Amino acid sequence: MRIRTLTVLAALLVGTCPLAHGQQTKPMSIEVFPFELEDKSAGAGIIPPDDYDRRYLSESAQVAKDMLSNSGRFSVIDAPAGNEQAAEPHGLRNCGGCEASIAKAHGASLALLGVVTRVNRTEHTMFIRILDAETGELVSTGFTNLRMGANHAWPRSAKWLMTNRILR
Repeated sequence: MRIRTLTVLAALLVGTCPLAHGQQTKPMSIEVFPFELEDKSAGAGIIPPDDYDRRYLSESAQVAKDMLSNSGRFSVIDAPAGNEQAAEPHGLRNCGGCEASIAKAHGASLALLGVVTRVNRTEHTMFIRILDAETGELVSTGFTNLRMGANHAWPRSAKWLMTNRILR
């Protein structure tokens, strides 16, 4: 009986503590960068990314944003207009984690970057990493392994990663 009373009191104290309550309700700010395509297919040097590739990369990033927002744990920061990838000829994926400092400059606590690697026209992998904007340290990561499906399947891969690796 006494243990039950102590448990209830402890739960009430934690529930009414402003610091504990504030930490539970305040979402972390995160900047989701445009997803990037790393084309390793045989046609990479011949067939450039097209409007469909750009559309499905954009939809993949939007899936990540929506799932982060809907989780209630994150507040997605909209990046200022401009192409951050233009500063790096091979995309943010090759800049050694520079997305963390960019996100910090935009007022975010975290930075998310997604990369689709096209193996061929019907197979791909996807990688998502989240870095701490202050330290550049890895907070979370996920990789899909090989997936079947052309570019129209990329948003489904993003949803799978967010559900099974990032937000679990």
